[in-house]
Amino acid sequence: MGHDQEEETPPATPTTNASKDEEEEIWNHPKQTLILELSEKLITGDLQAKIEAARDIRKVVRKSSVKTRSKFASAGVIQPLVFMLLSPDLDAREASLLALLNLAVRNERNKVNIVTAGAIPPLVELLKLQNSGLRELATAAILTLSAAAPNKPLIAASGAAPLLVQILSSGSVQGKVDAVTALHNLSTCKENSIPILDAKAVSPLINLLKECKKYSKFAEKATALLEILSKSEEGRVAITDSDGGILTLVETVEDGSLVSTQHAVGALLSLCQSCREKFRELILKEGAIPGLLRLTVEGTSIAQERARTLLDLLRDTPREKKLASSVLEKIVYDIATRVDGADKAAETAKRLLEDMVQRSMELSMNRIQHRAASCTPAKVPSA
Repeated sequence: MGHDQEEETPPATPTTNASKDEEEEIWNHPKQTLILELSEKLITGDLQAKIEAARDIRKVVRKSSVKTRSKFASAGVIQPLVFMLLSPDLDAREASLLALLNLAVRNERNKVNIVTAGAIPPLVELLKLQNSGLRELATAAILTLSAAAPNKPLIAASGAAPLLVQILSSGSVQGKVDAVTALHNLSTCKENSIPILDAKAVSPLINLLKECKKYSKFAEKATALLEILSKSEEGRVAITDSDGGILTLVETVEDGSLVSTQHAVGALLSLCQSCREKFRELILKEGAIPGLLRLTVEGTSIAQERARTLLDLLRDTPREKKLASSVLEKIVYDIATRVDGADKAAETAKRLLEDMVQRSMELSMNRIQHRAASCTPAKVPSA
């Protein structure tokens, strides 16, 4: 009986769908009218009317779909909102900034159109203000706009990066998170030939990495930036001079996600490759070996290769006489051959390596628990 009732249901569906379409059309008509009214008010009104219109646009867009954002853009609101960013009136700047920020969210075309309309120079100027609220709203806007690939070259060349680096030291927690993410977006711009980061970014990045969960998305972005910085002499000096700089990278190798461990070991490898004599003891002193051994088994293919290379550099042998990168595996394989014979050597060697890694993980966990007992709770969001 129940099955028959289910079979009878479909004929009624077209009527139901038609009814929903009619309701949506009725509901959308006043919304379209509101979009046109706010657009007209924004374009032709006086300053106070423009501020009110910008605030209303933000309210409507916040609770609406991507389609509504596109409708507002089609109605011509982007250019007048960008002009408002240049206003001497701070309320006008804030209202337009919030409206543009909401129009850009989840809408790639709007992101590109906002930059094309000339938003980046006034946003860079806002980053220079002493007004922390506007400065951090501008940071959030640059973060959002830099997520669109076509915008990255222009933003990277605008001079925004050094100002974002300043926010890493002086901004709120959310401002720092937004600045790191924006810098990470810009660092992926292949068209930009000028480095967006300088050594001044190292110390605040290290401090932020200390405070966050090493497996978080935030840590992945911070370590990616530190790896980039480790490729320059100034960056390497800054990492060494930062309080706990190398230790923080070692801890990330131990506790990080697949992405952050890959970047952290990349940064440590850059240090050691630049001057083995200088950095070998510094890295060994921070207890890097257990985490690196673990990474040779559990990391990404890139991280595994980097970890093996770094382990070679950390061994107490001259560079020209260093063992091959697979020396540990070869030694274990030879032992396994003697114990279980050649037929079972591969399986036994794998098990022995896993046991070694497990032991190193246990030792690392003891160290982590000891450190955690003496540390304050993380201040940076985990995401």
